[in-house]
Amino acid sequence: DEPCGSRRCCEVVIGDGGFVFALEKRGYVQAGPWTPEAAAEHPEAVRQLHREFLRAGANVMQTFTFYASDDKLENRGNKQRFTGQQINEAACDLAREVANEGDALVAGGVSQTPSYLSCKSEDEVKAIFMKQIEVFVKKNVDFLIAEYFEHVEEAEWAVQVLKTTGKPVAASLCIGPDGDLNRVSPGDCAVRLVNAGAHIVGINCHFDPETCLKTVKLMMEGVKKAGLKAHFMIQPLAYHTPDCGCQGFIDLPEFPFSLEPRILTRWDMQKYAREAYNAGIRYIGGCCGFEPYHTRALAEELAPERGFLPAGSEKHGNWGSSLALHTKPWVRARARRDYWETLKPASGRPMCPSMSTPDSWGVTKGHADLMQQKEATSQEQLKALRSKC
Repeated sequence: DEPCGSRRCCEVVIGDGGFVFALEKRGYVQAGPWTPEAAAEHPEAVRQLHREFLRAGANVMQTFTFYASDDKLENRGNKQRFTGQQINEAACDLAREVANEGDALVAGGVSQTPSYLSCKSEDEVKAIFMKQIEVFVKKNVDFLIAEYFEHVEEAEWAVQVLKTTGKPVAASLCIGPDGDLNRVSPGDCAVRLVNAGAHIVGINCHFDPETCLKTVKLMMEGVKKAGLKAHFMIQPLAYHTPDCGCQGFIDLPEFPFSLEPRILTRWDMQKYAREAYNAGIRYIGGCCGFEPYHTRALAEELAPERGFLPAGSEKHGNWGSSLALHTKPWVRARARRDYWETLKPASGRPMCPSMSTPDSWGVTKGHADLMQQKEATSQEQLKALRSKC
């Protein structure tokens, strides 16, 4: 219903990127808990990253509220310096501030909980989501996202709570073509989410664009077969994961501190954006590993459909064209699309394998190893885990 010419009425919506990983690299998020205290503790860092994604072409500023439920903030000895409410309020204010600078939308997000993994009841888990959305309603975000769910049941519960606000609801699972961790197929997962009240369904995190595309296509088939309608979204990793099992990159031995050799190039991103668009997906973004230049690549590839280039393209020639300004002739020769589109990048790492063997422990909700606790992980618990590696 946006007026013609507004960026919000574009057929394609570009999502932003992976705040948790990006801010961990910058020194504002702690790996392990992956909780978003930075929204309240270092608002300048979160604000700047929002601005970089906005400049790169993102239409949506998603609140930095990933894992901001109180049960996650105090899990396994994590020191709770801020409450979930304080973090969520600060995150909403930052996202709105930057969104207003570029006519973008604000999305409030909730994610999976330790309580669900520990077999808490439906009412207990839903109460956690309800507490979070009270802030989103108060701050009047534009729409809501239930993201990063490994079990469709918990995602259904989240959607059921989010839809009580009357705001549009998106739901994305972090699953692959094999389905959720209870082996519910992607098609069935999508149907369940739509029936729960989600307007947009799709995939985020855990897998690379190629795998996520396969999974969203299966979701699209399932929704169509069930006679339902929905919009679809995709926000994959910025890492190649052809060797991953059902739990995605978390199973990789490189997770989380040695993933850099797997990073997708900006040209990989342009290919992904085009394939996602051709598949009929209209909410196209990224998750862990995505940096603003990756988002800019999506926006540049889809500029014909969107009708404009992002501001960040002022400093980036189309398909490397700005390299024509370089002093070295062999670099100037690379100022063309066919060079970058066909390049096979080398890793520069002699003797390294092309793929890894995932850990694949095969545990999920209810298993003793996944029961969560407020106390810090003990040395005895760590020793027991190491014995299984």
